[in-house]
Amino acid sequence: MSKKTNAKKEAWQKKQEQKGKNVMKWIFGVLIILAIIYLVWTFSIVA
Repeated sequence: MSKKTNAKKEAWQKKQEQKGKNVMKWIFGVLIILAIIYLVWTFSIVA
């Protein structure tokens, strides 16, 4: 492959990796928020 193709491929891979990390942060953030909401809801039912 040419250098231009390699550079484009590497740039695309870095971009995809960054997007993947961003998605993972959002997923874990939402799961943590849902867990906190569930805990509050559970304690409000028990109390």
